[in-house]
Amino acid sequence: MLLSYSSLLNYPVLSMHVGGEIARLVAPVIDPNDLKVIAYTVSGPLIGHEVGNILEVRDIREAAEIGFIIDSADKLVNQTDVIRLDKIMRLNFHLIGHKVVTKRGTKLGKVIDFTLNPDTFMIQQLVVKRPFTKAFFDPELLIGRSEIVEVDDDKVVVKDEEAKIRENARKDFTQDFVNPFRQQRLARADSRIHDELDKQ
Repeated sequence: MLLSYSSLLNYPVLSMHVGGEIARLVAPVIDPNDLKVIAYTVSGPLIGHEVGNILEVRDIREAAEIGFIIDSADKLVNQTDVIRLDKIMRLNFHLIGHKVVTKRGTKLGKVIDFTLNPDTFMIQQLVVKRPFTKAFFDPELLIGRSEIVEVDDDKVVVKDEEAKIRENARKDFTQDFVNPFRQQRLARADSRIHDELDKQ
């Protein structure tokens, strides 16, 4: 099951030690080198609302429907306590709002959401809002991780042209889709063939 960025905003953090909620997620900390969520900034009445409380994803015991379950508030760290975490947070990388372009420079839109795998916290798909001129017929694109070539400070570069991306994103849907009008045409065609054979 994939989780979306938007569904995890303000998501509860539950402590087994306390036996209930101790905080809420504020924002993901994303490593732009491999598009992995490595931590979340958190806040809450039991841990203080000041910025600086960080929950590393490796300390999440379970991503449950009721919230992220951790052992205790002791698992929360400060940005400067972990060197790797501090380096990535200083990059101030935010995926939401990034432009998405093809290798040829065609603008596809902007990232408005993304999904991640709760087992690995790797970002799996980008949800891209189309430019105004193209949004009427195709308001959003879903871009898979395998389509991404490069990520920099303000844009995501994808390897395929938009027609190919659209085809890949809708592949599962179109395989299961049955066109009832096509079935009716085939049935009428079969009927005509049988009628012609009967006449002979």
